Amino acid sequence: MTSTPEPFTADDYKARMDRAARTAADAGLAGLLVAPGPDLVWLTGYQPPAATERLTTLVLVPGQDPVLVVPALEAPDAAKAAGAPALTLRDWTDGKDPYAATASLLDPKGRFGISDNAWALHLLRIHSTLPDTSYVSLTEALPMLRAVKDAAELERLAAAGAAADATYEEIKKVPFAGRRETDVAGDLADLLRRFGHAQVDFTVVGSGPNGANPHHEAGERVIERGDMVVLDFGGLMHGYGSDTSRTVHVGEAGVAEQRVHDIVRDAQEAGVRAVRPGVACQEVDRAARAVIDDAGYGDFFIHRTGHGIGVTTHEPPYMIEGEEQPLVPGMCFSVEPGIYLPGRFGVRIEDIVTVTEDGGRRLNDTAREMAIVH
Repeated sequence: MTSTPEPFTADDYKARMDRAARTAADAGLAGLLVAPGPDLVWLTGYQPPAATERLTTLVLVPGQDPVLVVPALEAPDAAKAAGAPALTLRDWTDGKDPYAATASLLDPKGRFGISDNAWALHLLRIHSTLPDTSYVSLTEALPMLRAVKDAAELERLAAAGAAADATYEEIKKVPFAGRRETDVAGDLADLLRRFGHAQVDFTVVGSGPNGANPHHEAGERVIERGDMVVLDFGGLMHGYGSDTSRTVHVGEAGVAEQRVHDIVRDAQEAGVRAVRPGVACQEVDRAARAVIDDAGYGDFFIHRTGHGIGVTTHEPPYMIEGEEQPLVPGMCFSVEPGIYLPGRFGVRIEDIVTVTEDGGRRLNDTAREMAIVH
């Protein structure tokens, strides 16, 4: 469907690591400890084996070269990572103390940012080696670390969005009535992969009253004629995320269902129109929420308006009341208001939006009117 983008280079990863170290210094930190997970992939291009209890950590200290502490048996794979030429590998063998090797790179009285998903075991062992150090989670200390995307990242996000759009256009053609939610969810997953996704993260199919649960797991309920069906699906393509929601109806919709859908569509449009540089994230939430409040359904909009997206499908920034972070060109996030009526049905409409120099641009382009399926 789309051409494969040019891979990120060692220079790209070096620039990211340099920026992360500078940002840490600006935040008053002595450095960062980055465990396996999305931050490590984004900074180095290296993804260790999923099941490993051995310490792997990237040490970023301002003014020093980046160092990746890695088990010796995994060092050959680490050396093949695209970002490896921009860092120093320090391997350790079983029977040796990797915590002492890591501690030797750190200010013994410093305060460090550490990945949210770092193992407590590893953090506690490092801290016992350097008891005067202290730590703060990366999400708390540097919530915007990955938030502003460059042109190459935006290209990947746009491609993932286009693949999700193609998936939606195809899913409208499949039978809904008489099939289980899990059947349609399986179709969504197959279509995402057909259109280029390497990983499917979620395929929400909430039919009838199940649609009133925003995170309903597709189940064995048989979809019936007359059902409203919430579809929310996404995953990773070329390492970057997609996430879109549309609400369809099996057969012709009733007046009440159409009205609620129209309110959510207007709210989503208001949220997107609010996007522009310098506006606080919470203003996007307020704009969408005001439409639903004014229509009398405020108590039934029960989640934030949006979340960031990048190398994961959910990450900062968040479009929620109280988030005063200003929008910056290159940020990407969802705008996804909804109304959920317990025991009846739900409606959600979601696009990924990126902040431009003078506003916002949707990365999803499928119709937002209620589609009729069969």
